[in-house]
This record gives sequence, structure tokens and C-alpha cells, in this order.
Amino acid sequence: MIKIATRKYLGKQNVYDIGVECDHNFTIKNGLIAANCFNKSHSTAYGYVTYQTAYLKANYPLEYMAALLTANSGDTDKVQRYITNCTNMGISIDPPDINRSGVDFTPTAGKILFGFSAVRNVGQNAIASILSARSETGEFKSLADFCDRVDLRAVNRRTLESLIYCGAFDKIESNRQQLINDSELVYDWAQSRAKDRASGQGNLFDLLGDGFSSTQNQRANNAFETAPKSKPVTDLPPQKKLQMEKELLGFYVSDHPLKSLRQIAPLLTPINLSQLGEQREDTRLCAVVMLNNVKKVVTKKGDQMAILQVEDLTTQLEAVVFPKTYERISSLLQVDTRLIIWGKVDRRDEQTQFILEDAEPVETVQMVMVELNPQQAGNMEDLHRLKTILQDHSVDKEKAKMPVIGIIQTETSRKLVRLGWQFCVQDSRITVQALQNASFPAHIKSLTGS
Repeated sequence: MIKIATRKYLGKQNVYDIGVECDHNFTIKNGLIAANCFNKSHSTAYGYVTYQTAYLKANYPLEYMAALLTANSGDTDKVQRYITNCTNMGISIDPPDINRSGVDFTPTAGKILFGFSAVRNVGQNAIASILSARSETGEFKSLADFCDRVDLRAVNRRTLESLIYCGAFDKIESNRQQLINDSELVYDWAQSRAKDRASGQGNLFDLLGDGFSSTQNQRANNAFETAPKSKPVTDLPPQKKLQMEKELLGFYVSDHPLKSLRQIAPLLTPINLSQLGEQREDTRLCAVVMLNNVKKVVTKKGDQMAILQVEDLTTQLEAVVFPKTYERISSLLQVDTRLIIWGKVDRRDEQTQFILEDAEPVETVQMVMVELNPQQAGNMEDLHRLKTILQDHSVDKEKAKMPVIGIIQTETSRKLVRLGWQFCVQDSRITVQALQNASFPAHIKSLTGS
């Protein structure tokens, strides 16, 4: 639905109040346009463009979102937001592929394929060389094949490493660490072959291939079998892979560091960050997030505070850390770490913020798991005993952060229930011992599942 408000003169020269609302990203609402005389023709033009883009988004979502990502490929924040929109629309984003990607984001087979132009350290000349080699002689079969066919004056070592780290070669070889080690040898090998060709000298194995192989592909295979290889190594840890993707693409594409926690995280975080604006002000919340950026700020009094850029699986937003909190948790605020954060909702100037009051690395978070049978869960005396034990171990509310999860086990089902934040405890080990002494089976479980 689109609304185009009528122009209203506000009593000042060339100042009007106009409004355009639509269901896509372009919105002008109750804005004051000054010194420009925003006339009816402008309103009509904006309304028409709004209608066109809303129509495309509704009827050609794949093509529309691919075009939107391409048009904003230089703005990481916008691309991140549009990728989140794609996820919400059920559209998958495939990482770069050396044999399929083009210059821009491309709709293909119900998905959007990442374009080379949005990969850092991959310039226009390098892209042109890759696409030219691919169109002339087909797909690349190996790293050696790639290095031998592209113009190494355009595709330098840094470009090659960026393509490997962002996953562009994964369909050829999924072990990125092996490719990185091989690239140091293969690049020199390919440069030597390029010099030989430039000087008119042939390679012995190429000549043998010409004499004894019946097809060009067989001759090529003979040549690439001579390419040097490094010793076999294990692949990079998943977290390191994603970290490099984030560095080169601006966001996670092939996976997300928080996906492994999505089964257990909802117990601690009943809402996600995209629902923050729906919560009442001063509501105390908990979230499992990735820390993307830390901007340190010095107040007028000379105290240090910080503005954080955090994200979960749904969106990213800013979290404010005031001086007293920052002094206590500053050592934990390391970029690219997974954190569980506690805080509250704050609204100022129509903007919703997360005021961070505490944080802890995901790897160190421990939950107290207490088992209850259906009879205990319905027995007020047992529940009162449980409540008393937990309250005894959550006296200091500032330090009581360990959540307590109830496991209600029946013959046919197993249900997990998070007890209220007022029952968080300070020391999980001592609490578990107290619960066991009171005949409540209990144990400690880390948030990461280990």
C-alpha cells in the first residue's frame, strides 16, 4: 500500500510538509524540505518510483533484492540489512564461486549468488581477467588451472588469497588452508609458465601433451599435474573461516557463528534483536550476539564508555555501554567474539537502543540444569523448596547471572523451561551441590554444549 500525502504549506517561504509511505526501503514521512521548494512534480515522481520498486519487490523479489544488493555493494551496513531482509523473505545468499559468480549479485536457481565486485581486494581488472578466461576456455578445474589461465598482472597474490579465504574456491577444494599453502608454490609456478609463453619457449610436458594427447583438456591436465603442491594440512577452524569471510565480505555468508547456538539460545533469549523495538522501555533483556565493532567514547567528565555494534541471526544494532559498566567489562569487549549480554531497552528521539549492563563470553556461560518429574513440577511444597534454594544462591543480584533451566521429564517427552531472571545464581557449582543435597538431580551445562 502506498500513500502520497498532499503538500501543506507551513507558513515559511519554500517550506512544505510532505509524506510518502510505502512497504519497501524508501520512506519519506513528515519531513521538512527547506530551501528547495519540494513541489508537486517531485512528490509525483517519488510516488511513481515508490510504486515501481514496491511492485518489483512484491512480484520479482529475487531479481529486486539482487539489484538492491548490487546497487549498494559498497555500503556494508546496507548490504547486511538487505541480506537479513533476504533471509526473512526466504531467499538464500550463496558465497562467491570462482566458476559461477559474475561482477554483481546474480539471481540464479532461486538464490542470489555473491558477486566478485563486493569482495575486498578484488579489483575490476582482476574480475575482467577471471571472467574472460572462464568464457574462453570453460570452468577452472583446479587452483593451478586458475593461476595458469588468468592474467597474473591483474590477479595478484593478495587477490588470490582473498578469493580463497572468502570461499570462492570451495567447490574445487574445500580445504582453504591447503589452498593457501598451495598458492604460494602454484603462483610462482604459473608466473614462470607465463614468462616462458611470453618468450616463445614451450614447457616439456606441454610439448609431450601436444604429441600424445588427443584433446586440449588432456593436454591441460598433463600440464597441471606438474604444478607443485604443499604437504597436506588440516583445514582452518570454522570460526577462523567465518572471521576471514567477515573481513573480506563485510558479513558472514556461508555460515554464522551463532547458528550452532540457535537450539539452546532461545531458552535465554525469548526475543531476538529485531524485536527490540516492540519491548517496553526499561525491560530487562538478555541476548546472544556477535560483537562486530567497539567505538570508544570519552565523556565530558573524562570517563570512558563505548558504543558497540552487535548482531544476532536477525539483525544488527548499537548497544551503549556507560562508564561504570565499561570499566568492569572492557576487557571482554573484543571484536568478533560471541557474547551473552544483559541490558534494557531505552528510547530517545524515536530511536530504540540497547543499554548494556553486563556481558560474558559465550564459552564461559554455564547453566544450572535441574531435573523435575511431573509430580515435583505440580507439587507446591517441592517448588517452594526449589525456590528457597535458588534465592539463597542469588543474593547479590549484580553477580547472580547464571541462568537456571528446569528439565521436566516424562515417559514420552522432555521439556526445558527457563526459570525467571530473579532465580539466576552466582556460583553454579555450589548451587548444583545444594540442589543435589536437597534431592533435586542437577548438573552444570555450558551454553556451547561442551
